[in-house]
Amino acid sequence: MADGSRAPRRLARTGAFAVATAALTAIFVSSGMPIPLYNLYRLDDGITNSALAVTTVGYLCATAVALLAFGRLSNHLGRRPVAVVSIVLAIAGVIVLSQVHSLPILLLGRVLQGFACGIASSTLGAYVVDTAPAKPRAIGALVTASAPPFGISMGAILSGFLVESGPAPRTLAFHLIAGVLIVLALLLALCPETMQRTPGALRSLRPRIQTPRGSRRILIGAAAAFIATWAIAGFYQAFAPSMTADYLDTNNGLTVALVFSSVVILNPVGGIVAGWVGSRWSLRVGLIAFALAFCVVVAAMTVGDIRIFLLASLIASIGMGAASTSAIDILMDGAEPLERAGLLATVYLISYGGAATTGLFSTATVDTLGLSTLATIFAALCTFLSIVAIAALRVTKPG
Repeated sequence: MADGSRAPRRLARTGAFAVATAALTAIFVSSGMPIPLYNLYRLDDGITNSALAVTTVGYLCATAVALLAFGRLSNHLGRRPVAVVSIVLAIAGVIVLSQVHSLPILLLGRVLQGFACGIASSTLGAYVVDTAPAKPRAIGALVTASAPPFGISMGAILSGFLVESGPAPRTLAFHLIAGVLIVLALLLALCPETMQRTPGALRSLRPRIQTPRGSRRILIGAAAAFIATWAIAGFYQAFAPSMTADYLDTNNGLTVALVFSSVVILNPVGGIVAGWVGSRWSLRVGLIAFALAFCVVVAAMTVGDIRIFLLASLIASIGMGAASTSAIDILMDGAEPLERAGLLATVYLISYGGAATTGLFSTATVDTLGLSTLATIFAALCTFLSIVAIAALRVTKPG
């Protein structure tokens, strides 16, 4: 006799991998959508450059807190339920952002997005690795490294296009991505669970930094690479509107989106290259290309040449993708399923923490130093951290 309470049919693991990848990317798409609106907020609502930088720091700090507190929760409650929570937070964030006319509302929306991105980074990132196919090589590392910057850039470009040509520039993009996120939450319900419920959920909320087994030099080198790349991405996120207006002489929302996206849009290309040639070699070459390209970006800002600016940013984007994918691949090498969420939480905690710290410095000094001097300081920091990463990982076993 048939059982009337049969369990719902689940997607295959390849389908679950696709849904998890789409959900992780979509959450970061939503977090990139406010960026082209910053000039509107600045001109129409009187929100200053330093206040906009504060919202970026608020976003980064919320993400870091979420990673620290909730990074291992999916090991105990399961990947899918915690992933759905991250989607709900992302939906709440875009609903709030569709009502922005003052700094507190903008800050609240960005903080909600920060919590969503933090939980998604560890939980959906671990789910991606859990369900990733064996080939092509390092596909899980490629997605977890590239989905955040690529998603943010796609969100910025879509929003920038709608700002310039859509019927409701301050709300339409947020309504569209909310609909996409709802669909992805429903699809997640059809995916198989890869982590069974176990006791200890409350205990997992106690902050803990999980480190890779073996040499801690790996973590030091990877941390330097993450901070270097994410600090520059945070710089673009905070100051793309100002760079576009002050150095490139335009307030066009789509141009703002392209300026911001130029430093992250080709991350997947760098990640693919890393999968082809090996992690340690591509990390070294990627960081060298990234640091040199950003120095050219600073020079282009000084002379106001948008063509050199965009070309150098795109080269930096490829280098960033190669370095980030390689660093995650090195850290995740040999990690057990129970270690994946914690390691990814550590990865993103370092990344967001570094970006938040440099963001705080930017907020405090941009009005005094000016954007050009601040960019020069970031170029020096990026170069120094790249050297540290290459030196620390040079002595590890070859990959």
